[in-house]
Amino acid sequence: MIRRGMKDSVVLRWRVGGLLLAVLVIVALPYAVTRSGARDALKAGEQVTRSSEVKSLTYQIAYETRDSEAALYRMLNGDTDPLIQARAEQTGKNVPALLGKLREMTRENPDQQVLIGALGARVDGRLERMQQAMLQHKKGDNVAANQAMRDAGILFKMDDVVEGIVRNEDATLLSRRTEAHRQSLNSSLVLGITAVAQIVLLAIVVIVSERQIGRRLQAEVRESLAIKRSQLIVQAVREPIALLDANLHTLLVNAAFGELYGLPYSQGHAQTQSLPLAELGYGAWSDSALIQRLNDVLLLDRELWDYELIQRTVDGIDRHVVINARRLAQDDSGDPVLLLTVSDITARALVEHQVKELNRQLEGKVQQVSDVNRELEAFSYSVSHDLRAPLRHIAGFTDKLERHLNEQADESSRHYLQVISDAAHRMALLIDDLLVFSRLGRGALRLQPVDMRALVDEARVLVEAEAQDRQLLWHIEPLPIVIGDENMLRTVWQNMLGNAVKYTGQREVARIEVRMVRGNEGEYEFIVADNGAGFDMQYADKLFGVFQRLHRASQFPGNGIGLANVQRIITRHGGRIWAHAELGMGARFHFTLPASDLAETFAQERS
Repeated sequence: MIRRGMKDSVVLRWRVGGLLLAVLVIVALPYAVTRSGARDALKAGEQVTRSSEVKSLTYQIAYETRDSEAALYRMLNGDTDPLIQARAEQTGKNVPALLGKLREMTRENPDQQVLIGALGARVDGRLERMQQAMLQHKKGDNVAANQAMRDAGILFKMDDVVEGIVRNEDATLLSRRTEAHRQSLNSSLVLGITAVAQIVLLAIVVIVSERQIGRRLQAEVRESLAIKRSQLIVQAVREPIALLDANLHTLLVNAAFGELYGLPYSQGHAQTQSLPLAELGYGAWSDSALIQRLNDVLLLDRELWDYELIQRTVDGIDRHVVINARRLAQDDSGDPVLLLTVSDITARALVEHQVKELNRQLEGKVQQVSDVNRELEAFSYSVSHDLRAPLRHIAGFTDKLERHLNEQADESSRHYLQVISDAAHRMALLIDDLLVFSRLGRGALRLQPVDMRALVDEARVLVEAEAQDRQLLWHIEPLPIVIGDENMLRTVWQNMLGNAVKYTGQREVARIEVRMVRGNEGEYEFIVADNGAGFDMQYADKLFGVFQRLHRASQFPGNGIGLANVQRIITRHGGRIWAHAELGMGARFHFTLPASDLAETFAQERS
């Protein structure tokens, strides 16, 4: 059980932490301010030194350049001293390195960088003229050499640039000294504020420490009330709860636990005296495996989750219960305690048993249906194949009879023979359609990304080839990529567009529309609309039946199995199909296909 000492420990830690923080602020803040001031002073000294070095480098660059020019002038005037010639031939070779160093030292000053760039350009110009003069001197043309030197002095003046760099550095140095002075004043001000803050902080620590004594007494009262409220909540919970010690004796149980296992009551609450768990509930806790698990929870800190057990409680009923347990550590470093909860799942277990029984019965029914379907498919396949031989005999002997009679046959005989031949041919087509319908229900789906627009275009070309003498107006909107069996979906579009063309045969201009919308659940809904003959909606339930037709064969040819095939294909893809029409006003066929993330990905790649 959690004790009041926990609150005292928290308050004590808070007070110690506050005192340590105050000491840290009192000691560390002045140190930080002093160190910051020293660092700023050191930085200011470095800036002054750097400014002096910048000016020195600037003057050195000017000196190096002019020294080379002076040596070259003396050579032009006939001085043959080897030292003079060496100085002239150096032609300011040290200047580029000095310029690089100067740029590096002033990289934080854009104005200086601009002036140094100008100085570099003028120094380069003067050096170039000096090199030209040296070349002219070596050729013996001192006049051209002197002219090159004069041009260097006129075209590439550098005194104003040098003075500008020095002035900028002096101004920068002045501003840095001003900033250093300002920072010194700020440091003094911060030190003063820090001293005041230290005094205030010490006063706050003393006041807060005194106030904590009164708050501690109030907290103890609130803690006592909170413990009482927690006990009330535990007692009000309808799920049995118990708190056990290291010996699996009860420390606290709620009313639900006492009611289930027959513990005595006092003023509506279960007693909390220490009782061995194994003696509760008249043997309900005598399971040795469970007792071992609970001891493992206490000794090894393992949690016990959803341990199912059948217990006979005090009311004499065998109950299915789920037991959960975990170890709780006490704040006073005492022995750990065990929190035990019990959930009665008797009703759920009965329901699960009933569900299993129903599932077993359902599996039997499914197996029966599968057997019946296999028998029906075998019967359909057998009948279809067994009917082919008589049909071939009828067609063959009809043809032989027609050739045998030849010119002796009258008009009626020829008519009868033609009727027999046509009927046999139609019967053969019906058998073929029946086989196709049967295969659509048996074959496995070969799922892959399918471009519905490509299938529509393919089907459109086929139906247009069969209706070359008609005027067809198509309106086909963009269609998505879906996941499905490409050959089966090709059959769908060929049937849908073929029907649209067939049933608009009595229109001078056939208008056929193909479009797609998204359904309420995100699926693709495809719509094929035409302005053809339509149909009466009271017979719409026969529309997708095998060999069911709503028009006479003399009006519109066909076997009446195409829409049945379409419905089977759409159903196998997880979609549905329906139609709306009005007699003489055209029809609209709708079918849906599931949308998938993979199909969306292929659609984005295509776009």
